Amino acid sequence: MKIIKSEILINAGTFCRTKAFRELHAQVTEAIESVEWPPGSGSFTLRKELGKERGKGSGVKPIKDACMVKLESYGWSKEVPLETPAHKRPGNVDAAIQTKRGLFCVEWETGNISSSHRALNKMSLGLLTGVVIGGILVVPTRQMYKYLTDRVGNFPELEPYFPVWKALPILDGFLEVIAIEHDALSDTVDRIPKGTDGRSLV
Repeated sequence: MKIIKSEILINAGTFCRTKAFRELHAQVTEAIESVEWPPGSGSFTLRKELGKERGKGSGVKPIKDACMVKLESYGWSKEVPLETPAHKRPGNVDAAIQTKRGLFCVEWETGNISSSHRALNKMSLGLLTGVVIGGILVVPTRQMYKYLTDRVGNFPELEPYFPVWKALPILDGFLEVIAIEHDALSDTVDRIPKGTDGRSLV
């Protein structure tokens, strides 16, 4: 799998200049790029089949699960709750690791554009309350999402709202959106089924 582009929404304070940040960011990049299909191919090829019709396109969650498995191998934890001072917890993040300054989180989009907004807002709340020191949201490009079974949130749909998160008064922390895409398309490769164990994609 390849990273097409990214947008840094928040880069405040000194954390982003630390060795810990560089190492964790590199682990996220490596975990994304390690996702492959078919298994053992060394690249990520999607079936050239639009996902609008029922039963068509490739599954979404197994792609995320594969990245999470790789992050676990680096010592990250999955489904980590954010213990913010709010009256109601904002929910779990897909993966996180504890640093001396707070949690570094990763969210991988498997829902619609509303889910993408919630993921960024969740990590932003963590940054505002000091629970989170860094967060990354991974979303497909528009070119990729049309081959997935679910109409997942994607980079172009989020882009008009980037100024909202950039305006947050964060003194120390990091927030980024990474756009991912397949390496190739094929008429013959198997579609990625729903519910596949993520370990088979790395």
